[in-house]
Amino acid sequence: MMRTLKNRLARLWRTADEVAREKAVETVSHEVTELENIFALLVLGMFVGIPSPPIQITLDLMPDMEREFDLMLSKVATAHDPLGELFSVLDID
Repeated sequence: MMRTLKNRLARLWRTADEVAREKAVETVSHEVTELENIFALLVLGMFVGIPSPPIQITLDLMPDMEREFDLMLSKVATAHDPLGELFSVLDID
């Protein structure tokens, strides 16, 4: 009786621990994505009218920011068509 109770409590604890860890990973992943977006906006702010850093710094960072640059260009392209962006996210043809 005590052994089964102990096993059930141990399984419950492992499940709760797994859920908590998964939520923590999701939170950190979301924060990393947001920080990458903020960094890209700071470096490539000239696209939206924010004063950008000196051009030499921007050019030095460009090779490392290819994904962010593509994302910003796609956002600029779909800025005037929010329904088109929604449909592209939902994979509706």
